Amino acid sequence: MSDGTPTPEFSHVIDRRQITASPVELTADETQRAALAQRFGLVSIDALSANVTLELDGEVVKASGTLQADVVQSCAISGEDLPVHIREEIAFNFVPECEIVSEEEIELEEEELDEIPYVGTSFDLGEAVAQSLALAIDPYATGPDADRMREEHDLTEKAPQGPLQEALAKLKRD
Repeated sequence: MSDGTPTPEFSHVIDRRQITASPVELTADETQRAALAQRFGLVSIDALSANVTLELDGEVVKASGTLQADVVQSCAISGEDLPVHIREEIAFNFVPECEIVSEEEIELEEEELDEIPYVGTSFDLGEAVAQSLALAIDPYATGPDADRMREEHDLTEKAPQGPLQEALAKLKRD
């Protein structure tokens, strides 16, 4: 990118003038997967691919398809490696960037939340897929040893004690 911003790890720039009816298939190579794993705080990304259909609607490009990934993340409790398969339906719109001339707060409608602005005639489909992967990762995923680790380190939830809890318990009994 010419503005000094580093190129994303999984960049796949599409020129809207070259869009056809054929789906776009993206597959991250080993270097791209390693860089994305580091960016997202994962142990590794063993596979990442997406099959995306692009449809022109004036200057808006509607993208929909499927993202698949095999990642290894750390269990939120034990820290052990936790392999996870992600299959996520993705849908977003690439929209021409417009300048915001007002400094007042802007409220977005639900359908505007999945809009990705682009400048000129090109947009980065790969970065949009990478961001979709980041959103699909469960930051609190736990593995099979999580319960045992909670007990060993006294991390189990205990019912609160005190006069308020006693009063609430009495109300429940009545």
